[in-house]
Amino acid sequence: MSGSTRSYEMARRLVAKGHDVTIITSWRKDDGRKGWFATKEAGINVYWLPVPYSNHMSYSKRINAFIKFALGASCKAASITADIVFATSTPLTIALPGVYTSWCKKIPMIFEVRDLWPAIPISMGALRNPLLRLAARRLEQFAYRHSAHIVALSPGMRTGVNNTGYPLDKITVIPNCSDLDLFNPINADASQFRLTHPELAEHPLIVYPGTIGIINGVKYLPRIAAEARKLKFDCQFVVVGDGKEKMLVQEEARKLGVLHGNFHIYSPVSKTEMANILAAADLMLSLFIDLDVMWANSANKFFDALASGTPVGINYQGWQADLLEEYGAGIILPANDAQASARLLSEFIGNSKRLRQTGLAARKLAEDKFNRDRLADELEQILTQHGCAQLH
Repeated sequence: MSGSTRSYEMARRLVAKGHDVTIITSWRKDDGRKGWFATKEAGINVYWLPVPYSNHMSYSKRINAFIKFALGASCKAASITADIVFATSTPLTIALPGVYTSWCKKIPMIFEVRDLWPAIPISMGALRNPLLRLAARRLEQFAYRHSAHIVALSPGMRTGVNNTGYPLDKITVIPNCSDLDLFNPINADASQFRLTHPELAEHPLIVYPGTIGIINGVKYLPRIAAEARKLKFDCQFVVVGDGKEKMLVQEEARKLGVLHGNFHIYSPVSKTEMANILAAADLMLSLFIDLDVMWANSANKFFDALASGTPVGINYQGWQADLLEEYGAGIILPANDAQASARLLSEFIGNSKRLRQTGLAARKLAEDKFNRDRLADELEQILTQHGCAQLH
């Protein structure tokens, strides 16, 4: 499937180590399915609850979807025999079935923080109502207070959790990971994507793969493409994804005269197909609107690109920027200056020696810091440590 596969990848590694794993999740497609159904995926028992969800939805509809899943998942999880419950958020409401199951079964809950909620929606202005803000903060504290241990996806998230009063020694950073085999550039077919999209020809390729939501600020990219055209920078800018702002991004590109010229938007693809796209790309971009709270992000696309040996470009500061600079694995763009970004990209892509060295550095960073097999071992250690303590 498209999107994050972290839970699946971690779970199948736990199964391979001899653990019994059940995943309770949502089926987001609005295809008429009703009620729970079960599948077996790579040895994992998966229970799916049909709850239509999309980034196109309004915030209120998304909150309703979160609550519907939380209620259904509470009953399902509590009916399953288990030694430990692992709740991975966002949304923060995932704590509700996690804590409920922990109470019912008298087993510990490990809570995984993938984004700093509710700090992000509050910073964006999505949560304006003071009562809703208070409720969200209370839910955050409730989740942490009932967690035996917390897994944070970045150092900044660890600090954010600690700032609420949760003990630092009970928070472990396990970032999003690089799948070194899946995205190995040696195994990928770099020509496949260009053959499917002949409009790209053999031009240098800059790719943004991921959600086109408000927080992502993808409207910045057609503006860069327009400035690149003024500089006569011969490059194709590609977005592969979907989201609430897709139509706005297309309209921005149309208005600037770059849509179907040097700027294109394609539908989301599976991780397997993404490996081929990243192999074809000269640079992968990760973008966010200019919010300091997003500096702590742990977006999948960043780690997928590193694994594929594709240089990474970002338009924010924080721990990822520090790593790119330390390893020489990418480029930092200004948050809101399309002209300066186009100029930096032109210089970067035009230097073939630097481009090649940066790609090698990206792969080395993935191998050194973000090997999923090694990080899965760290997660297993946390889970078994608390599970065994419970059993004894």
